[in-house]
Amino acid sequence: MFSSGNARRMGRLALAAVCFCAVAMAQSQKYKVGRAPTAEEIKTWSISVMPDGTGLPEGKGSAVEGKDVYSRRCSECHGNELQGGDAEALVGGKGTLATPKPLKTVGSYWPHATTLFDYTNRAMPFDTPGMLTNDQLYAVVAFVLFKNGIVEETDEMNAETLPKVKMPNVDGFVKDTRPDVGPTASK
Repeated sequence: MFSSGNARRMGRLALAAVCFCAVAMAQSQKYKVGRAPTAEEIKTWSISVMPDGTGLPEGKGSAVEGKDVYSRRCSECHGNELQGGDAEALVGGKGTLATPKPLKTVGSYWPHATTLFDYTNRAMPFDTPGMLTNDQLYAVVAFVLFKNGIVEETDEMNAETLPKVKMPNVDGFVKDTRPDVGPTASK
C-alpha cells in the first residue's frame, strides 16, 4: 500500500505526464490539428482524492438520498442489495479475509472511505463514468457505507465528514515507512 505522500507524488507525476502528452499530441506539427488544453480542462482531469480527504470536492449527501441514486445507476450491475451480480459485491465479507476464499468488499477490505468516493467518481457508472454530480456521489457513497453498517442512514457525507469515517479494515494495511516516500521525503 502506498503512503499518502507517495500516492500524492505519484498522482502529480501521472497528471504531469498526461498533460505533457496531451499538449504534445494536441499540437501535432505533422497534421496541423489540435490545440493545447486550457487550464480549466486540465483542472477537470485533476480529480485525485487522497485518504486524508485532500481533493474532495464540495457537495453533500446521505444514504437516504443515495438509495435512489444507487437503484437507478448501480443496482443493475451490483444487485438490489449490493450483493453483486455482473459486478462485484459491495457488502458482506466480514471475517473472510484470512480464509481461503476472502470476499473483498467495501465493508470488509477497503481501508479508506475516501477511496470509495475517488473510485466511484472515476469509474462509475460503468457505462458512463463521471456523469454523477458531487451530491449524487456523496449520497451513493453514504448509501454503500450505510449498507455495510459503517455510517447511519441520515449521516451526511461531505468533504469534512467522509475522511473521518473509520473503515473496518483500516488497520489491515501496513504503512510504507521507507525514508524515500511520504510527506517527509525530499522532493
